[in-house]
Amino acid sequence: MDIDFRVVAVLAPIALAAGWAGFNIFQAALGQVQEMFGNGE
Repeated sequence: MDIDFRVVAVLAPIALAAGWAGFNIFQAALGQVQEMFGNGE
């Protein structure tokens, strides 16, 4: 059972972008929570 590398070539950048967006959203949300609790030093 071989992997079709065309599928990987299509999905890899999408997965990378989604992961990067998720990381940025998580960082922003964490900052908001810290500000909400007054720890936004």
